[in-house]
Amino acid sequence: MATKWGICSAGKISNDFVVALSTLPAVDHQVVAIAARDLEKAKNFAQNHNIPKAYGSYEELAKDPDIDVIYVGAIHPVHRDVVLMCLQNGKNILCEKPLAMNAAQVQELIATARKFNVFLMEAFWSRFFPVYEEIRALLSQKAIGDVKFIRAEFGVEIYKVPRAVEKELGGGALLDIGCYCVQFVTMVFNGERPESVTAKGFLHETGVDESMSLILQYSGKRQAVLSSTIMATLPNQAAICGTKGIIQIPSDMWSPTSIIVNGKERKFDIPHTTKPMNFSNGTGMSYEAEHVRQCLLKEDCLFISEENITACAHGAK
Repeated sequence: MATKWGICSAGKISNDFVVALSTLPAVDHQVVAIAARDLEKAKNFAQNHNIPKAYGSYEELAKDPDIDVIYVGAIHPVHRDVVLMCLQNGKNILCEKPLAMNAAQVQELIATARKFNVFLMEAFWSRFFPVYEEIRALLSQKAIGDVKFIRAEFGVEIYKVPRAVEKELGGGALLDIGCYCVQFVTMVFNGERPESVTAKGFLHETGVDESMSLILQYSGKRQAVLSSTIMATLPNQAAICGTKGIIQIPSDMWSPTSIIVNGKERKFDIPHTTKPMNFSNGTGMSYEAEHVRQCLLKEDCLFISEENITACAHGAK
């Protein structure tokens, strides 16, 4: 039986998610409804993607009995309210990062998911790419020995985009893009919290962090150095350094298609599409969608709870 998806918001990221779903077997994944605050926008989105139902409010989507799981691609400030409403209506949720605007809201959503016994996941698509699967396998095999140092960077010149610089919209380098570096480290160190965090950076005139660097110190003299900026484009690479070797992740480290282990490169294919997309390697969102399906089939109702990545990012901030 197919997993039936509802899509919350008709923006760019929702477009790419629906296109990514179209690369998966239709017997497994179906999009049955789209909701936007503007009904005409929802109808246009539905027409472009052959979605049978279009709603002009998120509440209608939350109450649709035909939906198994809702993908939330709305703007950051409404995540908490929309996700909460959907959870309270018994809907499973895959929500774009950040799950909420602060750690307290994240914990509220986790508690609500537990109360209503529904699935809740923050959509860090990176973790489900084949490259990230390979990284986890290599680390479990001790392919590079004991990890001692991690470096990761994410920088793009988006300071002219209102969403990236306005505090009310959840802007700032760390919350908007640097969180991908934080989730990378939490994955490598299995959710272990650092013993200390040192942060340095610069504030934009709007009050958000425009550039920042984090030094995270872990037990056993392990360290991670993360950099993020919305003012310039960085190499956008990552590296995991161990006592017996190094794993390098070329650009873009958040949606990679290759990995270099001790100097040897291995490439991974991702689904192909001819449909227009807004983000590089966007069809890679199909991997997280299939992960959600498998969790629902296994009735695994909560993913990354206490180790929630947004909470980690706010803790670092």
